[in-house]
Amino acid sequence: MAVKVYIVYYSLYGHVEKLAEEIKKGADSVDGVEATLWQVPETLPEEVLGKMGAPPKSDVPLINPKELPEGDGFVFGFPTRFGMMAAQFKFFLDATGSLWQTQQLASKPAGIFYSTGSQGGGQETTALTAITQLVHHGMLFVPIGYTFGSGMFEMNEVKGGSPYGAGTYAGDGSRQPTKLELEQAFHQGKYIATITKKLKKE
Repeated sequence: MAVKVYIVYYSLYGHVEKLAEEIKKGADSVDGVEATLWQVPETLPEEVLGKMGAPPKSDVPLINPKELPEGDGFVFGFPTRFGMMAAQFKFFLDATGSLWQTQQLASKPAGIFYSTGSQGGGQETTALTAITQLVHHGMLFVPIGYTFGSGMFEMNEVKGGSPYGAGTYAGDGSRQPTKLELEQAFHQGKYIATITKKLKKE
């Protein structure tokens, strides 16, 4: 049976979704791993989304919290709101109470990726504050550390991400993930998929 890696994300303007797509490619590059993209439900009304200039959602399927236990490993992605995960993703996690009660996600590996508006907008705090969700579920947080190599030390261009996970800067919305940021996302997907595969074999 294939090792299932679920990439579960919320994306308002598409930046997180682009990272998610690269993470999937990275995970799928590991033999025996099957990666799946999932979106969490939107909580804002269409009228509000329209006023915010948010593009239509992609056709990536929505996930129900009850489907999470089917995954062997996870990569959770979201934009930041004041240095923490967006409320839409928190709302989704708040609906996992029955999974917490039965510890159905315990011992499963999970990584985190994110998008912020600026360099001081929460590239590390967004991931750091999200770890509490994993802890209560008994999940195993898998940071990428410095396994991305020289890309972690890039100083000649603006680059999102950190040892916590892949990331990008959205700015005013016009900036898109760079080649280096996408490479880091690919690396994260491959890295977590490899670890998930090892853990499932044991």
